[in-house]
Amino acid sequence: MKTKRWRTLGAALGATACILGGAAFLNWQFWGLEVTHTQVPVAQLPEGFEGMRIVHLSDLHGHQYGEDHWKLLEQVAAQKPELIALTGDIIDQASQRGILPALARGLSAIAPTYFVTGNHEWAVGDIRQTKALLSENGVTVLSNQYVVLERGGDELILAGVDDANGYADQKTPRELHEEIVEAHPGLCTILLAHRNNYFDQYAACGYQLVLSGHAHGGLIRLPFTDGVFGSGGDFFPTWTAGVYTLGESTLYATRGVGNNTTPIPGFRMFNRPEISVLELVGR
Repeated sequence: MKTKRWRTLGAALGATACILGGAAFLNWQFWGLEVTHTQVPVAQLPEGFEGMRIVHLSDLHGHQYGEDHWKLLEQVAAQKPELIALTGDIIDQASQRGILPALARGLSAIAPTYFVTGNHEWAVGDIRQTKALLSENGVTVLSNQYVVLERGGDELILAGVDDANGYADQKTPRELHEEIVEAHPGLCTILLAHRNNYFDQYAACGYQLVLSGHAHGGLIRLPFTDGVFGSGGDFFPTWTAGVYTLGESTLYATRGVGNNTTPIPGFRMFNRPEISVLELVGR
């Protein structure tokens, strides 16, 4: 009888350990931040921008890594970026706007920070309030606009487009590129744009580098795949994580730092949240 009881207890303890271990593993997969470092080749990159260091963040979806984002900010600061790119879907709900001031102040204190909208910001509504909160706290919002960056005696264009869920009559990425070429012929142009799956369209416009999120790395990353689920619900997509090229254009797609909070919590497997650290190199 004692032997049977010990076996039963041992089985119960083993099952409990497996459940707790599995829960800890899933929590690590969902929220265990991973810092990745990637050299990103850029066509026509001016010599003065060789080695420029960018932290690329996307798809936070309202999550906070510690009070006032201190865990996220600490890791970003440790990378010593010269520029921070936020490529949309920072919030999912209007109630999450409260996280924006601390995030914006924290990031912009580390390095100049630029933001473009994702589909979720537009779904929340009152996009002007979201943009204003970021702008008032130190982040530059690029709404189908561009700025000229200077480094090492050279110039480069940083452009940003609102998500396709934006206003029907908004300036298109092609119109923005034509405007840039007219005013600054021959300058290399980096585009911040939320949707990775529009890379072919951005490449056709002539942007040398595109930084996007949206796909969450395909949610589940398995060997010999680029993720299992695409941003449009398609299976085994591409352009979901890392570096891709089409002609003279390069895409870097980040896996994002959060998970969807609506309508159901997101899911990740072998695909931890990513702080992407990019080093620009000539191509």
